[in-house]
Amino acid sequence: MRAAGALALVVPGLLACNPTTTRPTFMPLPEAEAVEIRLSREEATRRLAELMESDSIPAARVELRDGFIESRWFDASTGKPSTQRPIGTGIVRVRAWSDPGRPSFAILTVETVYRPVADPSLPERELEREVPKDHPVATKVRATLQEMVKKYGGPPATEPVQPRARPDEGETPQEQE
Repeated sequence: MRAAGALALVVPGLLACNPTTTRPTFMPLPEAEAVEIRLSREEATRRLAELMESDSIPAARVELRDGFIESRWFDASTGKPSTQRPIGTGIVRVRAWSDPGRPSFAILTVETVYRPVADPSLPERELEREVPKDHPVATKVRATLQEMVKKYGGPPATEPVQPRARPDEGETPQEQE
């Protein structure tokens, strides 16, 4: 009877939890661009995908529910999908993650990667490197993220900390409050 009762409590919990996701198992590279934006995670993903597409960064996958965007390998100079082996900074891939930030905000993290070499002994992800900051696609990504911050709002500006006023020397502790 105890086992049946425990099973009755566990099974609904397992069924309610959906462990499937379309996101990759890896995180963005540490050098990836990131901004906080005043949009929900899903809406930030949608808007970023639209802006990337309009700026010649072709999205092959847009997963609104999971907050993930991925392009095909494409020619950095034309924006067209590449049929060549992705080696060198001329052929890149862009991936974006949208994660919850503070309430009503999303954190967008976008990486632009290339593969410097082909090495069949290593997993593909281990071969990927972030393009240099002055790479044309990295520049487009940075401009797109800044456009989103201007259009939808970024994190609130931090207010400078005001030093506490010093009590007058003649005041008693009760007068200071």
